[in-house]
Amino acid sequence: MGYTAPLEDYAFLLHRVMQVQSLGIPGYAELDEGFTAAVLEAAGKIAADVLAPLNTVGDREGCVLENGVVRTPEGFKAAFEQLRAGGWMALDCAAEYGGQGLPYLMHTAVNEAFVSANMALNMYQGLTHGAYSALRAHGTAEQKAYYLPKLASCEWTGTMNLTEPQCGTDLGLIRTRAEAEGEAWRITGTKIFISAGDHDMAENIVHLVLAKAPGGGEGTRGISLFVVPKVLADGTRNAVSVGKLEAKMGIHGSATCVMNYDGAQGWLVGDLHKGMRAMFTMMNEARLGVGCQGYAVAEAAYQAATAYAKDRLQGRMAEGAGPAQPLIVHPDIRRSLMDQKAFIEGARALTFWGASLIDRGHHGDAAAEGLASLLIPVIKGFLTDKGFESTVQAQQIWGGHGYIEDNPASQFVRDARIAMIYEGANGVQALDLVGRKLASDGGKAIRAFLQMILAECQALEGDAAMEPVAKPLKRAAGQLQEALVYFMSVAGQSPQDALAGSTDFLHLMGHVSLGLMWLRMAKAAQGAENIPFLQAKLVTARHFMTRQLPTCALHLARIMAGGETVMALPAEAF
Repeated sequence: MGYTAPLEDYAFLLHRVMQVQSLGIPGYAELDEGFTAAVLEAAGKIAADVLAPLNTVGDREGCVLENGVVRTPEGFKAAFEQLRAGGWMALDCAAEYGGQGLPYLMHTAVNEAFVSANMALNMYQGLTHGAYSALRAHGTAEQKAYYLPKLASCEWTGTMNLTEPQCGTDLGLIRTRAEAEGEAWRITGTKIFISAGDHDMAENIVHLVLAKAPGGGEGTRGISLFVVPKVLADGTRNAVSVGKLEAKMGIHGSATCVMNYDGAQGWLVGDLHKGMRAMFTMMNEARLGVGCQGYAVAEAAYQAATAYAKDRLQGRMAEGAGPAQPLIVHPDIRRSLMDQKAFIEGARALTFWGASLIDRGHHGDAAAEGLASLLIPVIKGFLTDKGFESTVQAQQIWGGHGYIEDNPASQFVRDARIAMIYEGANGVQALDLVGRKLASDGGKAIRAFLQMILAECQALEGDAAMEPVAKPLKRAAGQLQEALVYFMSVAGQSPQDALAGSTDFLHLMGHVSLGLMWLRMAKAAQGAENIPFLQAKLVTARHFMTRQLPTCALHLARIMAGGETVMALPAEAF
């Protein structure tokens, strides 16, 4: 029941659906089928042969804090060295800093395979990628020259230090302080929930730390961003230490640390008191990466559940005598597997498209950047909500064996759960979408998104083969439009009515987004019904449209119910 990277699906998306070489995005013309196949096959091999066998090891052993240093599970260090030696961490990093200069889309595809194989181990390089991006965008020339080559190679790894015991999302409440000392700063405070805050797999750890410097005022206006290395340039230890290693529900192989800064030396990144702007540079990529985690763990769970359903003998298709048959003959098992398949493949397509929009944005396409910004809360929130739900569905197929730790189902459920929480809990993603993103730039992005869907549906009118896919999507897009009109009608006098429906709107938009992906995939699969892979795409597209997309009506009804029952009770009544 080992993991196998879905290479055929990667190729289908890149070359049949997206047709990447024709998109006109710098670097995409070189992504021919032979090249992408070679890269992704190699990634799939290291995922299956190196990372996946350590997934259970990491879960059972976890990390250990010994004498101030975090020890990772057996085999992690050697596997990390293989990733480093293969240049996998530097896939989309700039060539001038030792990277391979490939588009972010290729990083995303490779990242999916690595997450599916071993989410916990992959997090060490994932956080490093975020630190690299922030320093590349906002660091000084000296900072870039000093840090970026080491981060690109993962000789050094990186972290993001935001959360404190008294504040999570509301970063204006942070208490970590920065005091100037010559060209450097002294950083003092405590940060919690710091993924990869310490470990034994790299020579140095580069912390990006939000702190308040004098003169910045209250709230987020006073926040600055600092780079604080574990080891200073002269080889001495900086005044940063691990106060505690968290015991977590899942991703046990990923070190989640309490970090204490006791006057540690740090250097300002970007402008003073503009730390939030610098930190948000990496948020779109980080949140897309978490959305990828949502469906990537679901993919691994789906593969294990499918193998079990084909092997496990249980009951018969029809009443009467005869030998027991595999679970997969039963309609309810098929329903569950089809729901998982439709979600995962739609989520993959949405994430790949989102990555291509980020690539466009990197090259100055403001419209693509705006659309990516609109979709990020959906990719992060919807894909992790549904990804967790999908792992639970996969666990259910195992029956009682899914609840036993000798089998993999429990770990998938436990690991997937965190993706709904970190990088902004999903309720916050929904509030961001409804409260900020919809109205951003006068609502230009959401209007463009709806126009795109309607145009693609209308282009298929009269196509008998595509109508079963296009008609339901057009109807769902209309329901999304109804929700927007409702929000506009209540936003002025009763914003609580709009915000009470924010999670339902995020899911409504998520279903519509996946519907658009299935429209594109079905269109790309037309005319090849004799090819089993493409025939499966057409069937799965119809399944999504008939069994999943109708959920949009439920979400719309909830949205239009407003917030009266949500907000009616006084706090003491709970």
